[in-house]
Amino acid sequence: MNTPTYPSPGHWIGGRAVAGSGSGDTIDVVNPATGAVVAAVAAGTPGDVDRAVAAATAALPGWAATGPAERAAIVLRVSEGLKSRTEEIAATITAEMGAPIQLSRFAQAGLPVAVSAAVAGLAADFPWTEEIGNSLIVREPIGVVGAITPWNFPLQQVVTKVVPALLAGNTVVLKPSELAPLSARILAEVAAEAGLPAGVLNVVNGTGPVVGEAIAAHPGVDMVSFTGSTRAGKRVSVVASDTVKRVALELGGKSANVILDDADLGRAVTLGVTNAWINSGQVCGAWSRMLVPASRHDEIVELALAAAGEYTVGDPADESTRIGPLVSEAQRLRVTGYIERGIADGATLVTGGTGKISGPESGPESGLKSGLASGSYVQPTIFANVAPDAVIAQEEIFGPVLSVIPYADEEQAVEIANSTVYGLNGAVFGEPEHALAVAGRLRAGQIDVNGAQFNPLAPFGGYKQSGNGREMGAFGLAEFLEVKSIQR
Repeated sequence: MNTPTYPSPGHWIGGRAVAGSGSGDTIDVVNPATGAVVAAVAAGTPGDVDRAVAAATAALPGWAATGPAERAAIVLRVSEGLKSRTEEIAATITAEMGAPIQLSRFAQAGLPVAVSAAVAGLAADFPWTEEIGNSLIVREPIGVVGAITPWNFPLQQVVTKVVPALLAGNTVVLKPSELAPLSARILAEVAAEAGLPAGVLNVVNGTGPVVGEAIAAHPGVDMVSFTGSTRAGKRVSVVASDTVKRVALELGGKSANVILDDADLGRAVTLGVTNAWINSGQVCGAWSRMLVPASRHDEIVELALAAAGEYTVGDPADESTRIGPLVSEAQRLRVTGYIERGIADGATLVTGGTGKISGPESGPESGLKSGLASGSYVQPTIFANVAPDAVIAQEEIFGPVLSVIPYADEEQAVEIANSTVYGLNGAVFGEPEHALAVAGRLRAGQIDVNGAQFNPLAPFGGYKQSGNGREMGAFGLAEFLEVKSIQR
């Protein structure tokens, strides 16, 4: 894998890279596989947010006045530009947050290309205007959108917000995660090359308590779209409430994979482990709870253990690695704390645990100092016989930890699936009509039946404390539009 080069610290405001307006402080970007600093970004200030909002406000009238077809053409060129830089994007994200390189190519770099192209394709048939009786219904840009995004899918989460906001005619001030900010600069460069006018997309680096709060509170920001933890989302809502701006939240999850008695167990368990541990389990929609018939619990646990054997833990730059490090040492300690809690609460530890991963020397080209000991690695872990109300069954762990929970009957399975404060995602495996009926009873924003394919045009979002609003497809585009009725 080629080592990418990174820009000098700074923000992207008014169509160009600019230095921060503060003291010159920077935030290190650390490779979690090695602990080495790979780059740095400016530690943004409220003054930097002011500059970005001013640039976005100045650019808004001209951008909003362009037609949807013209905006879509630029978005499509952004998709093409991202595709042309796939290897650079993949290597960058692997270095900044530890995703295995094959996952980085396919999902971290590939999904933003597919999603941005899909969004561009919405423009032609979207109901920008419609007539209801004597009223003309007009959908217009909200204005300046603040986007605050997480580190686990750093470019995908940015594209999911920024691209539909731009297609809707808004201008954007983006704060990427300070843990994985580098791919956002690539997007800004690609957008400029695609013909996006200066000031339409601005990037301010920094922390949530400083830059994120400044965006959420800013009177010049008309909407905030946030993806992250439920705790942080609550704070965004509070800060934004003073200016009564629109707030869209995509928050945490504790998704249930309900395996029915008539399921294809091999497929259900194999896909269940995959979707629990993808991206080292650092996915808001991870299927972290596997709900199984009590009579088949031990059989399913054996299948899960066998599936776990396929998950190679290692250097994320290695093509064979399926699980890389967690994003940071702080995240590693958080996840191992949950594993310790699961053991203390009496769940059966099937595989994994809290011990540091070690391995053979990997050679100088890998960047590993001594096997895996220098990175933020966690052993992929399976617990069996987990009580439905256990901490590890109720709280979002955000690591490769799977809880197998037995249920007595279908009614209890649905009750357990719906028993957390979250409602983001889920899955059901079983005879197709049976599984579809159970899916209809789960209180979550999206349910996969028998491992159905991801659809980038379907709405994505949560019930309960998993958030509000929807992303992706026409529903995601509508989030960034105001609706006006003109009576004639």
